[in-house]
Amino acid sequence: MLPESNSDRIVIIGGGFAGINLAKSLQHTDYQVLLLDKQNYHAFQPLLYQVSTFGLEPDSIAYPLRKLLNKADNLFFKLAEVTSINTSQKLIHSNIGDINYDKLVICTGTEINFFGNDAIKKHAYWMKSVSQALNLRSRILENLEKASNVQDTEEKKAFLRFVIAGAGPTGVELCGALGELKQHIFKEDYPEFDSNDIEIILLEGQSRVLPVMSKTSSTNAENYLRNLSVKVKTDVMVTNYDGNQVKTSQDEVIPTYNFIWSAGVKGATVEGLDQDVIVKHRYKVNEFHEVENAEDIYALGDIALMQTSAFPDGHPQVAQPAIQQAKNLANNLKAALKNEKPKAFKYFDKGTMATIGRHKAVVDLNKTTLSGTMAWYIWMLVHLWFLVGFRNRIITFANWIYNYIKYDKGARLIIRKSKPTAKL
Repeated sequence: MLPESNSDRIVIIGGGFAGINLAKSLQHTDYQVLLLDKQNYHAFQPLLYQVSTFGLEPDSIAYPLRKLLNKADNLFFKLAEVTSINTSQKLIHSNIGDINYDKLVICTGTEINFFGNDAIKKHAYWMKSVSQALNLRSRILENLEKASNVQDTEEKKAFLRFVIAGAGPTGVELCGALGELKQHIFKEDYPEFDSNDIEIILLEGQSRVLPVMSKTSSTNAENYLRNLSVKVKTDVMVTNYDGNQVKTSQDEVIPTYNFIWSAGVKGATVEGLDQDVIVKHRYKVNEFHEVENAEDIYALGDIALMQTSAFPDGHPQVAQPAIQQAKNLANNLKAALKNEKPKAFKYFDKGTMATIGRHKAVVDLNKTTLSGTMAWYIWMLVHLWFLVGFRNRIITFANWIYNYIKYDKGARLIIRKSKPTAKL
């Protein structure tokens, strides 16, 4: 139970970048702030791929939400999964009961978009949480072990073939990590394999990799991937995966037991709000983050669609818009306590980046494009800076230094079994 308070209660749904930055910005104010999340930690999602490819352990990129909020008496956390919202009664329905609010902020982020393909959803692997990243890590290691024991050539190839759908930052970075593992780790751990036995295939439905970035960055990224022996196929969409074979729009059939889906996300909406405020799985908001036709309800980050002349399709679904929106809304909520007018949100684009491996990264900063070693250093510094918790920064940096010097990744552990492997 929460303590009784005469202060307005602000309930935040979601402990991602938007949720935690809003909560922290409202500490020591005259609001009672309650953060709800179905996990008890904040996960730094841009580095999930390093957990799945043995570069980092989960506690390097995750931080307990209660520890994050325990510095202020007006901040509270509840482990809860929200099922719906009753806007007329200002109630949130959840698996721990009903929770009332004075102001509600939806920061639920995104979920994987399978575009209605139930077979892919059932059989593919993906990374949206720490547990899913660990599941993928187990699958990779289990299949390497199984490949070392099979005699059938085609089945061995299926165990050693990695197919990734979607060449956005997640797909590109995952392929880069797998390519480096192939060059430096797998051949040492598994001398029974020839390095050419391990195949990495990246499939992208659009005409180039990293379609959200500049053409120069896209071209450089693709060249880096090819140098790591990644087979890049563009203008190819995955139509089906049954656990054994990937089928594509080019009528190609690719046998594999390692199919990873990173081809899209959609907003994780909550039941209860009018459907006409949801566009492309995001809540329509004004420049003050208020959800249209919903009193005292706001939306931030990936779930919010704020359409402007500069961003007619809304802001990018990445960390920076979420962080900046959270700080702007916090300032407006604090201004409301002083009867001051709110300020409209203006996004400062700090750029887009992706890493493809050692000394290989691409960075778009406004009209400037960087690639190679300098971009790689920028990528590392930015990701270290935005990790939550000093300990996590130190551990991650130490792991990166060790990996850089030793060409080694020490987290090659099967922590738990992945879901059963299908058979050809």
